[in-house]
Amino acid sequence: MKKIGLYFGTFNPIHVGHLIISNYMVGYTNLDEIWFVVSPLNPLKKKESLLEDYHRLNLVRIAIEQNPKLKACDEEFNLPIPSYTINTLTYLKEKYLDYEFNLIMGEDNLRSFKKWKNHEQILKSHHLYVYPRVLTAQEEIDNDLERNTFNHPKIIKCDAPIMKISSSFIRKAISENKDVRYLLTPEVFKYVDEMNFYKL
Repeated sequence: MKKIGLYFGTFNPIHVGHLIISNYMVGYTNLDEIWFVVSPLNPLKKKESLLEDYHRLNLVRIAIEQNPKLKACDEEFNLPIPSYTINTLTYLKEKYLDYEFNLIMGEDNLRSFKKWKNHEQILKSHHLYVYPRVLTAQEEIDNDLERNTFNHPKIIKCDAPIMKISSSFIRKAISENKDVRYLLTPEVFKYVDEMNFYKL
């Protein structure tokens, strides 16, 4: 059974941090492929800085087209909004019977995982591959207090590089006319620059 790691996000835009994490996951774990599940725009929570779905999906495709182990996934575009992870997982399991789906998430998301809809069911049927994130001092304290609750056989802590790059930082930098070319792949930078995305 092919093991798929699902990397959920808005990818607004996808940047080298996302690619480094996904490349680590497919190279240093038992995952066969990483699927970038692009989250759709919630019409009830429209953000001015959030690009249209097809632009964000296209940026992902451009960023990963040279790596056959990385895939762009638009399955959530066809599901009801808001798109709960449990619903997406159920849909994918029914559609792709020969694949085993697992979640990729940052340590910060793991801390709030118990608030997710049907989180116990997710953990029962899927592995969580968790990569480290830079935490604030308070988050470090909270993490120490909660660490024992994360000792679960389905939670796999991965020693991936710690990335401090964020899409919000890139959007803000572009709006301030800063040079972000080394935070994006050349193809993604060209697309974002030519389309004048995130510029005020």
